[in-house]
Amino acid sequence: MPGLRVLVCTVVHHPQDARILHRQIRAMLDAGHSVTYAAPFSAYATTAWPELTAVDLPRALGRHRSDALREARRVLRTHGADADVVLLHDPELLLVLPGLDLPGAVVWDVHEDTGAALVAKSWLPGAVRPLARAGVRMVEGWAERNLRLILAEPGYRSRFRRIHPVVPNTTYVPDSVEPSGRDRVVYVGHLSVARGVDVMLETARRLAGSGLEIDVVGHADSYSRRALVRAQQDGFLRWHGYVPNDRALALVDGAMCGLSLLRDLPNYRHSMPTKVLEYMARGVPVVSTPLPAAVSLIQVNKCGLVVPFDDAEATVTGILRLRDDTELRASMAKRGHAAALTGYHWPQTAREFLMRLEAWAHAARPHQCITLGSL
Repeated sequence: MPGLRVLVCTVVHHPQDARILHRQIRAMLDAGHSVTYAAPFSAYATTAWPELTAVDLPRALGRHRSDALREARRVLRTHGADADVVLLHDPELLLVLPGLDLPGAVVWDVHEDTGAALVAKSWLPGAVRPLARAGVRMVEGWAERNLRLILAEPGYRSRFRRIHPVVPNTTYVPDSVEPSGRDRVVYVGHLSVARGVDVMLETARRLAGSGLEIDVVGHADSYSRRALVRAQQDGFLRWHGYVPNDRALALVDGAMCGLSLLRDLPNYRHSMPTKVLEYMARGVPVVSTPLPAAVSLIQVNKCGLVVPFDDAEATVTGILRLRDDTELRASMAKRGHAAALTGYHWPQTAREFLMRLEAWAHAARPHQCITLGSL
């Protein structure tokens, strides 16, 4: 099959988002497909890979989304007309589709439970959230009737009537890893109250004087940014800011443990925290809150410790236990890496992802009719 022309679009995610760029787009490029990537490059002060055709979009942030959506509709009309596949990564983009003539396969990659995630949106007034949640479900129903869907989590299936393929957030797993050390704690991922930044900061404060270093890597919302800057000034941790996924994971190598302190919120209860898999992939024990998918993975593979939600004291206790028990730390690291290599290596997932896109693109193409006597 000749290479596909794919238009990938987001107005919400960082252009170097691990799922979008480092996994999906990388897989498409490696398969010989050409990719046009429309994303908020300027808003995030980043540039595109040279092998991509880049289109800069405004960023949709908080209540300020109309400009980004208006420009995204223009880009979809202009570039989508020639695309075999249009791959959308934001539910907001569903709102701009009606009236557009997109002859290729239009695919929505469902990253999260959007309706449940509204609970954590501080910019959305509480009284409006039930109405917004109902609106989200209506839009999701329209998308299911009119688009192709892929889901990032099996737990999202219950929101839809039909069966849709799951393309999970697996990661790149190296064949060998550095031994887990005993003097450095890491966190990789977005930083917000919902993702446990307050507990992490209190944990860092309590660990001051323990000899442990704490590396925090990721984009932060405005509240978390201010708190992280203060904590860094006080010497409690090092905040690296946003770092591209490949470089961020290199900072995990050799760490004593990796933190995943997500709070008990509806959007997270059906999801596997990707950072748990990323720590396992680099041979680093996990310290995680008891979200069901994380608990199952950690307990089955014996690759980390589970601590209560919103509990800095228990988190500190778990970290110090791993520091002081070399044998436990090494065995958890080894088992986690082995499990990730066997079942969570992205190239294995990428094959299914590419097969789906290629099949949908083929189905969307007009087929010539062969009539009797035409040969």
